[in-house]
Amino acid sequence: MKKTVLILAALMLAVSACIRDKIPEGAELGPGDRLPEFSVILDDGSVVSTGDLSGKVSVIVFFHTGCPDCQAELPVIQRIHDKFSPEAAVLCISREEDASDIAEYWAENGLTLPYSAQKDRTVYSLFARMGVPRVYVSSGDLVIHSVYDDSPVATYEDLAADILASGFASAGQDQ
Repeated sequence: MKKTVLILAALMLAVSACIRDKIPEGAELGPGDRLPEFSVILDDGSVVSTGDLSGKVSVIVFFHTGCPDCQAELPVIQRIHDKFSPEAAVLCISREEDASDIAEYWAENGLTLPYSAQKDRTVYSLFARMGVPRVYVSSGDLVIHSVYDDSPVATYEDLAADILASGFASAGQDQ
């Protein structure tokens, strides 16, 4: 009985953790690195590429709606989007998840963030090898200022401070 309880506890911990399967290929970008060249189609049909982010602070989030840490992080990102967009670009990119699953999750959770559904890891692997959520805050010169994953997940205060430190300046905006 005791062994069964321990096994169930271990399984519950594994299920509640973030998604951390390691893929040997891929970058491991960090502060000081330049954003890679990429292009994604957003849920509204518009296209965003690295060049579109030039000249503005950006927040790029890699996620999967089945990840508990992502589920906790996405409302924080929504608050950041509501406060700093459109002057700061906020972009959510899925890692191996269909558009219909994301749209359903967005609707159920009242999210209005722009997202790009990616069925594979092509864009993700330009940034990282493993783990979601991954949040990258970069300056207008496309240099990464900060990176967050599940340890620790980014708080609203962390991200707001990083956005301001990355050169965000807009009349009437405050923390």
